Amino acid sequence: MNAGRAVGLLLGVAADAVLGDPERGHPVAAFGRLAERVERVVYRRSRSAGVLYAGVLVGGSVALGSVLERSARRGPATQAALTAVTTWTVLGGASLGREGAALARHLESGELEQARARLRGLCGRRTDKLDRQGLARATVESVAENTSDAVIAPLLWGAVGGIPGLIGYRAVNTLDAMVGNPSSRYREFGWAAARSDDVANLLPARATAVLTVLCAPVVGGSAAGGWHTRRRDAAAHPSPNAGQVEAAFAGALRIRLGGRIDYGHTAQTRPVLGEGRTADGGDVTRSVELSRVIGTVGGVLAAGVALFTGKSPRR
Repeated sequence: MNAGRAVGLLLGVAADAVLGDPERGHPVAAFGRLAERVERVVYRRSRSAGVLYAGVLVGGSVALGSVLERSARRGPATQAALTAVTTWTVLGGASLGREGAALARHLESGELEQARARLRGLCGRRTDKLDRQGLARATVESVAENTSDAVIAPLLWGAVGGIPGLIGYRAVNTLDAMVGNPSSRYREFGWAAARSDDVANLLPARATAVLTVLCAPVVGGSAAGGWHTRRRDAAAHPSPNAGQVEAAFAGALRIRLGGRIDYGHTAQTRPVLGEGRTADGGDVTRSVELSRVIGTVGGVLAAGVALFTGKSPRR
């Protein structure tokens, strides 16, 4: 049993909910700046350069996490404290909920320009031509995907891998966001980052989809709809992971997602996920509520996994 890790995960979830992201000196932002500097040195239009880039940054992050994990072996209290701070640092549940709720308010008030500007901080799509329904759909899809990427995935990696798992996963996910897109610049260089992120999220995405189904009734959603839509539609999505969660959210909220998406460097027309009406501002609010419930339940489950599968540090 590993009570220190379990308590640390719960404290980190609570800190994220109460405090949100650190306002200054956020370690993830610092990692992003470091990644930009490394990119300027090693960038080539080749997969091998991208493998080196991702390997150095992710490997260095895991090594740092291992040093912190060894420091945590002084005792359960030390492990709980270090795990809590690390969990708080890598989680993005509070900021996701805040941005989603703000977008819902803009949509309900008809403030489309403000919604377009706000959505740019939540996803990498072009927003200047999106109407109210397009903005609502993009927001629900982003909330769904980020519930997995920014909440459940780091918690699961923290539960099984401790501090190295938390930091290593956040490094992988950050690099994917930075260079994992299929633009002409990153199609080859970002291949390793994108594939690493796919692998790191295989289990968390499916766990998030199952949690979506289980938690749907709490926000007035449909558990049966979420389960049926995930099984029927998830495989049609071009992402092996995002499709799982987006399809589950679509079915749980009884709405349609998918369609044309413009990233600026490329555009895609994705298959429709779910049935029923097109998303609106109210559905954005419900998606945020569902995300918060999933995060809370996921935190408890991750703590349980850590408690019963990990080894306690020696005093």
